[in-house]
Amino acid sequence: MKNIMKLSEVPVNYTAKIINNHLKGLPKQRLLDLGIIKGSKIYVLRKSAWGDPTAYFVKGTCIALRVEEANNIEVELWD
Repeated sequence: MKNIMKLSEVPVNYTAKIINNHLKGLPKQRLLDLGIIKGSKIYVLRKSAWGDPTAYFVKGTCIALRVEEANNIEVELWD
């Protein structure tokens, strides 16, 4: 069974594979431009002191996403 969850639920220091991006319009395009595309691996670097935003490493760069954005990205934990 696959361990599918929201990106916002992935613990720090874990890697996940992006399954789907449910955002629409410009927010979706911005994430696609940053490398958040189906099949990409994304590593959770750290959460801020209040838990929002969270830093992720994807396609050779570090990006920060808010919980509202990360809740719309479906991932599978990577072994």
